[in-house]
Amino acid sequence: MNNQKIGPFSVIGISVRTTNENGQSGKDIPSLWRKFMSDGILEKIPNRIDDTIYCIYTDYEKDHTRPYTTILGCRVENLDQIPDQMTGKAFEEAQYRKFSAKGNLMQGAVFEEWQKIWSADLRRSFTADFEVYGVKSVNPENAEVDIFIAVE
Repeated sequence: MNNQKIGPFSVIGISVRTTNENGQSGKDIPSLWRKFMSDGILEKIPNRIDDTIYCIYTDYEKDHTRPYTTILGCRVENLDQIPDQMTGKAFEEAQYRKFSAKGNLMQGAVFEEWQKIWSADLRRSFTADFEVYGVKSVNPENAEVDIFIAVE
């Protein structure tokens, strides 16, 4: 797999500070998704570029075994207007390795791909990793989700 450079971008959405320890992220992240969907967060994001949903993992304390922040939102033109109760964050240009999770989202297709990533021999930078839920992920039973891992 080849690395690719992704230019700077900004995101607005909702966030949670979590950790993979003791399965905590397995509770926090699905809860964040439920809130995102039930509260109609997508429609409340100002200046969004499109309706593609980004699930971003950032602000790592050290690596994926320590606390980090998950932001669920959309890419936006700017961070001039961040609604109350939401988070806005700009990301620098960086090198990424792309992975793709394919299959049933409800049966853990994305989590299975993350397990492969965690055990892969990657020189991760732990700046910002993200999943992209676009047109190919509309059908949750047969979805394709791209996962981008920041590498050195």
